[in-house]
Amino acid sequence: MTVRVMLVSPVTNPALQNPRFDDGTSLDAAGLRQARAAADSLPGADRYLCAPAARCRETADALGLEASPTAALAGLDVGQWTGRTLDDVAAAAPGGVAAWLSDPDAAPHGGESVAALVERIGGWLEGQAGGPGGRVLAVVEPAVVRAAAVHALGLPTAVFWRLDVLPLSVTSFSGRSGRWNLRVGRPLAEKN
Repeated sequence: MTVRVMLVSPVTNPALQNPRFDDGTSLDAAGLRQARAAADSLPGADRYLCAPAARCRETADALGLEASPTAALAGLDVGQWTGRTLDDVAAAAPGGVAAWLSDPDAAPHGGESVAALVERIGGWLEGQAGGPGGRVLAVVEPAVVRAAAVHALGLPTAVFWRLDVLPLSVTSFSGRSGRWNLRVGRPLAEKN
C-alpha cells in the first residue's frame, strides 16, 4: 500500500546551540516561538507521532499536534557521550570520535552505531508501508531523518554524516516497501 511519511525535524534546544550531545534539555522560549510560528505551514496527516526526546515532544506540542510518543523513532543513542560537548569527547577519546565518524558500525560511546540506527529506522519505515497507508507525520531527531533517507534510497551507510537536516524542516517519503521517493527538507515556514 502506498504511504506518505513526513518527518519534521525539531527546533534546536539550548544543549544543541552549544555543540553538545543532546541531554534531554527542554526547548527555550525562542524555540517554542519558532515552532508555534511554523504551525500553520504544517502538512496534514492521518496519524501524528513523535520521538520520545523532550525537544521532539515539545516541538510537536508547539506545532499544535496531538502526537503519540513512539520509542521506535528515538534518536541515535550516544551512550556515555550524552550531555557532553564534542570537543570534550574528542579531547578524552580522539580515536573513539574518529571511529564513530568514519565507521558506521562503531559505537565507542557504548550506545547505538549509525548502522544500527539506519536498520532500526529502516524497519520502522518499511512497517509504515505495510500498514493502513495514508499520511504519517512524525517529529523526529535529524539523525532519524538521515537514517530514513539512507535506507529509503539504498545509500551506503557511510553517507549518513554527509546529509544535513535543518531545524523545522519536512522531509517526505512516499511509496511502498522497498520503493521510496524522497522530497528533501522543505522549511516549515514555506507554504507548498
